[in-house]
Amino acid sequence: MKERCAMLHKVMIAGGGTGGHIFPAIAIAKALKQINPELELLFVGAEGRMEMEKVPAAGFQIVGLPIQGVPRRKTPIALFRFLLHWYRSNRKAEKVLRAFAPDVVVGVGGYASVPAMQAAQKYKIPTFIQEQNSYAGKANRMLARKVQRIAVAYPNMERYFPAEKIVFTGNPVREELLRALPPRDEACAAIGIPDETRNILVVGGSLGARKLTEAILDHAQEIALHPELTILLQTGAGDFEAMRARVAEAGVKNIVPTAFITRMECAYAAADLIVSRAGAIAISELCIVAKPVILVPSPYVAEDHQTKNARVLEERGAALLIREADASTRLWREIENLLTDDRRKEAMHLALRELARPKASAEIASQIEALGDK
Repeated sequence: MKERCAMLHKVMIAGGGTGGHIFPAIAIAKALKQINPELELLFVGAEGRMEMEKVPAAGFQIVGLPIQGVPRRKTPIALFRFLLHWYRSNRKAEKVLRAFAPDVVVGVGGYASVPAMQAAQKYKIPTFIQEQNSYAGKANRMLARKVQRIAVAYPNMERYFPAEKIVFTGNPVREELLRALPPRDEACAAIGIPDETRNILVVGGSLGARKLTEAILDHAQEIALHPELTILLQTGAGDFEAMRARVAEAGVKNIVPTAFITRMECAYAAADLIVSRAGAIAISELCIVAKPVILVPSPYVAEDHQTKNARVLEERGAALLIREADASTRLWREIENLLTDDRRKEAMHLALRELARPKASAEIASQIEALGDK
């Protein structure tokens, strides 16, 4: 192993824009450092996006590109700015690539990955893609023809990628979920909810999800009639004050709004049932946690990939899928039904465990290492 590690000196990781791209990238970087602590890592992302904060906070260096996505309104001025930013990004990506001279470049999706990956392919540097979703993103589909290897988290991805390049690894998840979850009483105390009630976690991603929050608060008076339940409701920072005011005005004691949950391992440990969006990384975490889950996919993401992710779990009996348009009328009713259906909860638990890939980060890092050796 030491001899192999010595051959891989530098890795560049490109991409970002959302937590679904950034957090897997950081997990991969940490797994690579576990293989070889002397390995040099450099991230490339988009200026002004969340990776410019999250990556340094995780202890890694990042370079930002002045890149922008395709404008929705394709006016002449918008298109000119778009093309100018892409030109400047391509130039900067090549400059960074030549200066850093990586052995492998890893693309994790998002338009910020494209300039660095294309520059690597131009200079014959091995490239590697990690695709998180069951419906491949545009950037990864565009880059796939020239990459050497593609790590995927869902079956049947040969629909989008050359079959001979695909390696089924699953998605990386945060380190704390790979350890045993904390005891329930400690977890409840850490996040400020009762231990003696049945607890429902409602989480809509790093920014919250207003539709999920409203679907719960629309039934606040009914929920108040069930003091044996507690709902922990992640609202997102932008909606927190308004939602907290609604809960206070309704006089409901068993709905606990919070802007953001920093210790997700405690929230998962405390939960008896989870309501979540269907982002790829969220689903990967839910499979490892293996608690009964209701998925409400966001319809506002590219090519509706969250619905496609959720359907994979629903078809295997691992989750219940509710469309956002139906959440206000169905979500509370389905929460009540599922809480009392022990047989279905156990079936979900077993199906989720079968889908879990807890060693995904290590498997991906090993594949990158092997590619660098070649």
